[in-house]
Order: sequence, then structure tokens, then C-alpha cells
Amino acid sequence: MTSTSGSKKNDELGDRYNPKDVEKRMYSWWSERRFFSAQDKSTKPPFCIILPPPNVTGQLHIGHALNHTLQDALTRWKRMSGFNALWLPGTDHAGIATQGVVERELAKENKTRRELGREKFVDRVWEWKKKYGDRIVEQMKFIGDSCDWDRFVFTLDEGVSKAVRRVFVQLYKKGLIYKGQRLVNWSPKLESALSDIEVEHKEIKGTLYHIRYPFTDNSTDGLVVATTRPETLLGDVAVAVHPDDERYAKYIGKSVHLPLTGRMIPVVADTYVDKEFGSGVVKITPAHDFNDYAVGMRHKLPMINILNRDGTLNESGGVYAGLKVQEARKRVVEDLKAQNLLLKEEAHTHSVGHDSRTGAVAEPLLSEQWFVKMESLARPAKAVVENGTITFEPEAWTKTYLHWLNNIQDWCISRQLWWGHRIPAWTCEVCAHVTVAEETPSQCEKCQSANLKQEDDVLDTWFSSALWPFSTLGWPNETEALKTFYPTDVLITGHDIIFFWVARMIMMGLEFRGDVPFRKVLITGLIRDAEGRKMSKSLGNVIDPVELIDEFGADSVRFTLLAQVAAGKDLKFSFPRLEGYRNFMNKIWNATRFSLQVLSEFAPPADGVKALPKFENLCDADFWIVHKLGECEAAVQQHLESLHFSEAANALYDFVWHEFCDWYLELIKPVVYGDKPDEKAATQLVLAQTLNRIIRLLHPFVPFITEEIYGRLPIRGAEACIIDEYPNQRSDQTWLQVGRKERAIELDLVVEVISAIRNIRGENRIKPGEELKVRLAPKDEGSQKILQANRAYVTKLAKLGDCQINEIGSLTKCALTPVAIHSFRIDVIVYLEGVVDLGEERKRIEKTIEKLQKDKAAIEGRLANENFVKNAPAEVVAEGRVQLGELSNKIQTLQDSLVRLS
Repeated sequence: MTSTSGSKKNDELGDRYNPKDVEKRMYSWWSERRFFSAQDKSTKPPFCIILPPPNVTGQLHIGHALNHTLQDALTRWKRMSGFNALWLPGTDHAGIATQGVVERELAKENKTRRELGREKFVDRVWEWKKKYGDRIVEQMKFIGDSCDWDRFVFTLDEGVSKAVRRVFVQLYKKGLIYKGQRLVNWSPKLESALSDIEVEHKEIKGTLYHIRYPFTDNSTDGLVVATTRPETLLGDVAVAVHPDDERYAKYIGKSVHLPLTGRMIPVVADTYVDKEFGSGVVKITPAHDFNDYAVGMRHKLPMINILNRDGTLNESGGVYAGLKVQEARKRVVEDLKAQNLLLKEEAHTHSVGHDSRTGAVAEPLLSEQWFVKMESLARPAKAVVENGTITFEPEAWTKTYLHWLNNIQDWCISRQLWWGHRIPAWTCEVCAHVTVAEETPSQCEKCQSANLKQEDDVLDTWFSSALWPFSTLGWPNETEALKTFYPTDVLITGHDIIFFWVARMIMMGLEFRGDVPFRKVLITGLIRDAEGRKMSKSLGNVIDPVELIDEFGADSVRFTLLAQVAAGKDLKFSFPRLEGYRNFMNKIWNATRFSLQVLSEFAPPADGVKALPKFENLCDADFWIVHKLGECEAAVQQHLESLHFSEAANALYDFVWHEFCDWYLELIKPVVYGDKPDEKAATQLVLAQTLNRIIRLLHPFVPFITEEIYGRLPIRGAEACIIDEYPNQRSDQTWLQVGRKERAIELDLVVEVISAIRNIRGENRIKPGEELKVRLAPKDEGSQKILQANRAYVTKLAKLGDCQINEIGSLTKCALTPVAIHSFRIDVIVYLEGVVDLGEERKRIEKTIEKLQKDKAAIEGRLANENFVKNAPAEVVAEGRVQLGELSNKIQTLQDSLVRLS
């Protein structure tokens, strides 16, 4: 097939694959030809993935590279498999992150957002977004994302804003949104509420203060509590003990003096208290601790907030009002000491929540906010996972999802920011009535006054993200895109946002569309360094995928990630692997160069990919490679359907590198360089058809190199590889009939025999060019016939000077390897005398045995240790036993070799 393509119009491929020469050019061509576009109306079955929107402030990190590669591979595979495939892209306005970036820019100009005013500040953020907001989008293109960019959505686009207002108003009218005072995570630096995911917990070396709360009888005795935050005692409203703790039973219902305040507070009984921990007495500060808040609600205790929005103490802090938390803590400790109420201080390491954006300590704060009642929304969201309508891969995350929904709390959706979706609520300055509406009201709906003031707060970023699967498709309008692509098919995301995003999308999809937003959720793990450590700036092991792409090429990076990913499991990223997969790209390139040279005089058949050779002209290697191709196609199809990307990638790697490059291209050389034109033409057709299918099979994994090669192939089925048909056993059934299982099995034996000889050569450090004397001892008649028929293959590819096929005979001064494959059994014997220094070889083997025996003894020692077996992870113990078996086998093999060499 002749066609225009993105490939350069050179007759030959270059000596080496150069990603920099290909990637930008190829991506531009795909975009110009609109190959990424999906159709709102199509006879093809729909397939849709909604891209988890990265923050507009972000840069592509290695986690993005993994998730985007998975989504792109899946989309490209579905597109090639005949689906109307839509991968819908977008970015998130990232309220806190983006506002923080712009505020830091203003600080360099010695300005604040409050000096600028809301309207001008928001204008400034839009200017920043216009200038820098597309940075991550361009980086997404570097990795090869085949998104339908014409449908790009930003979470503050007017269409999304309309959807957000519609949802807010409808939930409010149903009584599911309310304004009230509850405990929230608070950033004193931002002066805003935070979501749990924006709170980063760090281990801090602090102090545990043991404080005496005196009894009311003026004795020197009292109840002792321990706290890391002594300043919060100013907001204490009770102390609590366990109801079954006999030590304190007589104090329940009585009162104690609250130090430094002149107040008395009750002693309450609550099962929240761990009577085995510390003194068994805890202070209750409902306005500044989430557990205490729950205790306070149960006992109907008052709530005393001691903090201002900026983190300083307010008037409830008494003489400490106006102090920052750390200064107040210092002063409170001094005063406790002065009154002999501080009994002990001890070093204590504990977890402290920090605002992930500013680094400031996040304070639990009682604050008036807007909330969504979650219980009624959570019930159907639980049901669709329990009944299997939505499944998680791996399935273990189902329990995590259900645990969160079973313990769900109301969702704080307001943020004290200026950048974001402003809450569509207006308070009447005359009658104080709150009007909630999609459009800005002209008057109060109760008293008709025009004096209305809109809520200052904006919505939590996750509110608009929860609508992503349907707001991106045009809702609340009933668009064709919405009809075609909702519900979407798969969501690929990390486990850290199962609750914050996945669960809320399910709730909102069920509430506003009456259907789930997707059917399957694939959870990915973290990418760690080669030693298994989490990547962090402090360790200096953070990997920048953009730099990797620049050095190694996008395809090498993609394949490295795809070949290792396993659902839900962390991935160890190593540079040797990356270099290895770059070598794989060069292997593909060089195998193609060789193939195209062999096919330089090949006349492409008129019926292209459907053309079949004359069977009587095919060699055994042709039957073998087509059979192996069929096995590869079946394995890849099965693994992709199960979202097992690494298994699919590794099946392709093994077929392409080993069976096609290492064996088939070598096996056919006598034919393609021979003087029998009919056989040569038949093998050339098999080679051309196999190469075509390899490139198509590889395309979703490594799109750039495959598209570059595709344009040079003598047989093509479409204008571009990206839109050609993906090979599988169903669509490729006619061609795969060329493969012959019985002929393939025979060649499998030949390949195993040659491999065994090569392994003996390597193990005994025999020079590659040294011709060997070999005896093959078949143990059955079938093996005998196959070896006799393929003696020439074995002699040439194993580089033999003499290849005997007879009984096993003497093994003195020989190396022996048994070969067993299918039903065939053969002993491969290589004569070592004259090609190996037997004395030196015996010394080497003895030294190796000594080392292996030491390794074996060390493992036996560990496994004999009952404490080790009891406490070590089960997989570590199992791995040790496997290693022990392998070492025993190696030692036995080497000891047998010593006997033969003697």
C-alpha cells in the first residue's frame, strides 16, 4: 500500500534509532491528521477514558509518566481494535497550589493579594495560567499522549462552572448542602480550610508534657494528663477516663481545676480512652482535635476555639491572646512550672500534620464552613461496588473503598481562597436570608431586597473534580458526546485518591446521571528507586521523566514502565533496565533494517496483509515463526483485556527479541540468500507479514519508533500504524493458519539444542569462534528424526566442527546438558578436551562450589532460626527456600561436572 506517512522519505533506515529526530515530527503529524479524534456519533463501539486532570501548576513527574503511559497504551490498543476511542484531557485549576504560586510572585513585588483586591488578583492568576498553564500539557505530548486535544477541558471553563453551579444548587435544595460549624484542617498561612489530602504528616521530635489537673478540694493531688500541645489546654472542656478503669471510677462526674484559667471542667467516661496508655486520662479539646471533637459531640460538651484565622491565640486564650502557637506554648509551659503543675517533660517523636503547600503546621480548627451530607450519597456508591458493577484492580482496594464509605463524615467543601469556583450563595443584607442560585440573583428571594452579598469562599477543588466524567462531556446539556461516552470504561489512578476523588465521582455520577461513571478502576502503585526507597528531594533520588525522555527517548521510558508495572504494587525504577529497553528499541530498529534489506527486491502483493504464501515453498522456520506469532498475539490480547500491561509487554519483548530477532532472522538466512527463487519469495512474504504484525503489536507500547518504521514497510494496511488494525487471533485468523504447530514443535527442539550448546560454551568460557565437537543423544525415535533433518541448522548456528547423533557413550572430559521439551528428550554432550584447560576449569568449579556452599549454609542458618521464620514476611521465607533449592541444584550440577572433567 502506498500512502503518505509521518516517516521520512529515505530509502533506508539510519544506523541507529534517533528518538529526537522522530518524536516531535511524528507527534505533529498525528495531530495534523487528527488521528487522536473520536466521533460523537459512530457505528464503532465507544471506549472512553477521562484523564485524571493534573494540576495546572504541575510538571510531569514520574508518576504521571506511568499513569499516562498506561492510559495511552490502552487507548491506542482500543483505537486499533476498532473502537471509537476517546481519551479526554484536561487540567485542574488547583485552587490552593495556583493561588500560592501567584501570591509568591506578588511577594517578590512586595505586594499581597489583599492589597490587590479580589478581582485584580483573580485576573492576575488568569494571566499566570495563560502564560504557564500549558507547560504540563506540552510535557504530556512528549510521552506520546494520544488525547483528543480538541475536547480539552479546564476545571474553570464556563461549561464546567455551569455544571458545578447546577450540582451545588440541586444538592442544596435537597438539603444535602448546609453551612455550619465543624472541626476542619486549617492552614494558618493560607487562612483556609484544607482537605485531608492537602495535609502531609511528618514525624517530628517534640516533647510530651505531663500536667497535673488539681482536684477541687484544694489538695496537692489531681489527675495527670500528657500532651504534646500544652497551649491547647486553654480550650479544654473536660478530661476523660475509660468507664471500666477502676482507678478513676470515683472521679467520673466530678470536676477538676483547669490549670492557668480559673475554670473547672468535668471528668467524663468514654470508651475512646485507652486505659493502658499513659496515665489513662486524656484532656478533651473539641475545638482543636478531631478525636476530642467526637467525644465532645457525644457528651454535649461546649467547644472553645482559642485560635484566630492566622494561627495566633484569640481572646479565649486569655493573657496569651495575640501570641503565635509556638510562643504561647513556651509561655504556658513556663507558667505551669511556676505553679508546680508541670510534673515531667520527656522527648517524644510524633506525627504532626502540615499544610503540604506552605509547610506550615495544619491546625484542627472549629470553623464555619459549607458541608455536603454524605451518608445518603454514600449508600448507592457502596452498593455498586458490593454488587460488582464497579470493580477494583487489584481487588484488595475494594475493602479500602468500602471501609472509607462505612465511616464517612460530612465533606467540607468551602475554602477561604479567591481562585476557584465561587460558592453560588448570596446573603441578604436586610433579612439575612441566603439565596442559592445558578445565575446571579438580582434580589433576595425572600424580601426582594437588592442588597445581596455573595459568599466569599470558593469550592474545594475536589468538588469540580467529582463531576469530571460527565461535566467534560457537556453536562448539564444532553450532548451527543455524553450519550455516546458516558459511562466511561476505565479509570487509572493512584490509591491515595480513592476516597477524595474516585468515591466522590461515583457518588456524583449516580446522583446526577443515574449510572456509574466507569466500570473498572485500576490502581497503580508508587514508583520507587532501584533500592526500593520512596523518591524524595532530600534523598536526591527524584527522577524527571522529561529529562529521561530527552536522553533515552519516550519509547524506552514507556516500555521500562510498562514492562514492570503490576496493579497496586510499587515499581522499582532502575537505569540499567532503562538502558536495556533502549537497547530493545535499537534491536527493533536493526532487525527492521536487516529485514528491509532482505526485502529490497520484494514485490508487495496486491492483497497486502491478506496475502498468503504457497505452503509447499515454506521452510520450517516460516511455519515456526507464524505459530509463535499466533501465541504472542493471543497472550498480548489476553493480558491487555485483563489490564496486565507488564505481562503483555514482556510477551512482546520475548517474541520480538528472542524468537524473531535471535532465531527466525538467523534461520532464514540460507533461504533468503539462497538460489531457490520460489522458496525465497515465500519466506520474504512471511518475513514482510510478520514484521508488519510485530510493528502493529508493539505500537500501543512504543508508538514513535513503530510509526516511523511502519511508513517504510512493504506491506501496510492503513495510512498510519496508529489507525491500522491491531493483530489478534480472531482478526488475524487467516494468516495464522500458515503456522503449523507440529512443525513449530520440531523447531522448538532444534532451538533448545542450539541454546544448550551455546550455554555450555558460555559456562566453560570457550571462545565464540571455536568450532566444537558435539554428540547429540536422542532418547526417542521422534527426536532422532528431527535432529537428523535439522543437523545443518544445528551445525551452523551452534558453530560446530563435528555434530554426531548417536547414543550417549562416554562422558569423560565432556559437558552434558539434558534437553526436555514437549515430548522430546535429548542429552547434549560437548567435548571439552583440547578447547578448555581442564585443570584450570576444575579449580574454577571447585572455587565456585565453595562459594555456593557458603551461601547455602547462610540461608540454611536463617531458615533454621525459629525467630526468623516466625517474624520475617512469608514471601521472604518462601524466597529463601526457593534459593536454597536452586543453590543445591547448582552445586550438584557442578559436582557432576567435576567428576566428568576428572
